[in-house]
Amino acid sequence: MAFNKTGGPEVLHLVDLPTPTPGPDEILLRVAYAGVNYGEIQHRLGDFGEPEGETVTGLEAAGVVAAVGERAAGERAGAAVSAVSVGDRVAAYLPDGGGYAEYVVVPAAFAFPLPDALDLRTGGAAALVLTTAYGVLAGAARLAPGDTVLIHAAAGGVGGVAAQLARALGARAVYGTVSTPEKAAYARAAFGYDEVFVRDDFPAAVTAATSGRGVDVVLDPVGGPTRLASLDVLAPFGRVAVYGEAARHPDLQLPVLPLWKNNRTLTGYNIGDLARRAPETLRAHALNALSLAAAGAVRLDITEEHDLTDAAKAHRLLGEGRNRGKTVLRVDASSSLLPLQRGPASSSPSGV
Repeated sequence: MAFNKTGGPEVLHLVDLPTPTPGPDEILLRVAYAGVNYGEIQHRLGDFGEPEGETVTGLEAAGVVAAVGERAAGERAGAAVSAVSVGDRVAAYLPDGGGYAEYVVVPAAFAFPLPDALDLRTGGAAALVLTTAYGVLAGAARLAPGDTVLIHAAAGGVGGVAAQLARALGARAVYGTVSTPEKAAYARAAFGYDEVFVRDDFPAAVTAATSGRGVDVVLDPVGGPTRLASLDVLAPFGRVAVYGEAARHPDLQLPVLPLWKNNRTLTGYNIGDLARRAPETLRAHALNALSLAAAGAVRLDITEEHDLTDAAKAHRLLGEGRNRGKTVLRVDASSSLLPLQRGPASSSPSGV
């Protein structure tokens, strides 16, 4: 499913493209499931630039390794190539997109072996959201045992796993905000929040819930007025960790003095920047998060599954805020039933 011009969900259409070939430090993934994320809406809308010909989006996928490229000489990333073989099941983060397709080339550093306890459907929903949730908590927000956490968009893909990861990393209390009472009830039941508030009046609710202290960490993918109000509910040395701009508000122009005078911190997490400048850190976050999911500490709640050809419908529901939990696209579910035929790299279609 590709697009050759920016616009609404209707610009997504089915195309036939050549099967790509993995280069050095890359693998070819036969996709079973692909996750649906707000980043793909941004891609389709042109936030990442104009498309050049038929452009395939999709930032996370899971499937079976179909071919393995060469290990680049002298490159540390080559170790990741050595960690996977043809036939292995992997979850993959795709910094350049491509997951809405039967085959996609993946940087080997971002192909994460899928633990036996996790199926490919779960893996398709995991690589981006689990890595982001773990990274924003452990990396950007520096979550410490005993901290209290507030998570905006608490019923979404990242929000749902972030609540559980925060618990696993030692948070004492976890609160959330959502757009509707129905989503609040869902998030409480599905993800174990202490309390979930409708976002319109969350500062007063958080202040009351924490007896006036505020929270140590706020995770904010929303932006605009929500981000500004989040600073006011921080406890001393509290951190607002920004990792998205879902509401598409203009950027805030924040004075620095109130941060200093009120012992506040504003920090950020961007997985694309991490992929470019610290791929080993990103890989460590992903493997740690997948390990916690395999151990049962984190559950991905996949509430919707669509055929690849229904990608536009999935985008429409997500863009209108009617989603909850995680949505996946079923690309080639038969690959989840294939035997894991492990063999030497020379047996791969790439000829290496």
